[in-house]
Amino acid sequence: MNPRGIFKKVRRGGREVLTLQEAAEIVKKYKIPFVNAKLVKKVEEAADFADKVGYPVVLKIVSKDVVHKTDVGGIILNIKNSQEVEKAFRLIINNVKKHVPKARIDGMLVYKMVEDGIEVIIGGKKDVQFDQIIMFGLGGIFTEVLKDVSFRVVPIDKEDAEEMVKEIKGHEILKGYRGKACDTDALVDILQKTSKLLDENREIKELDINPVMALKKGAVAIDARIVID
Repeated sequence: MNPRGIFKKVRRGGREVLTLQEAAEIVKKYKIPFVNAKLVKKVEEAADFADKVGYPVVLKIVSKDVVHKTDVGGIILNIKNSQEVEKAFRLIINNVKKHVPKARIDGMLVYKMVEDGIEVIIGGKKDVQFDQIIMFGLGGIFTEVLKDVSFRVVPIDKEDAEEMVKEIKGHEILKGYRGKACDTDALVDILQKTSKLLDENREIKELDINPVMALKKGAVAIDARIVID
């Protein structure tokens, strides 16, 4: 389904926030690499998929009523075998029911854990003055505490994207910290594709592709959130 079709379905349901699957589908339409994941309903399905993709894996709740999954215990990382999958599956369900009792649970997302990367965030929002703007920064504490991010007005070209990556204070970490240099060209590519996504879908009010794992070769999005007008 194209983005317009997805937005129409979301509005028909009386929603503004897309589900993870809907947001991921739109992100992938723009050829932004996204982690191989499967939405499952049963614990047996989760274990079967984990066995296929290989351990360690991540389990993440999928619910229209749970936006900040970490805050309610809706994500468990570094699951090492099928027994741990079963335990984590049940624990996440219990956590979500405890913190958001009326949450409608669509299922559980299972994907292979991406290790040895550097977390970055790529996002966008609709600004009153400039309309669509795009953001880049280091993920995790660097975004939340240090506010180490760069902005541009959409659309951007390759040179703009390269400047966005270089002007954050954490650029030295991306260039190589303790031998962990990452593929900044891949980040520049994702920034340009995200700019196109925002430019062609002006009804997007907020976009977070977070985290994007910057690897030694390439980069891959792990999660995405989209809010529309």
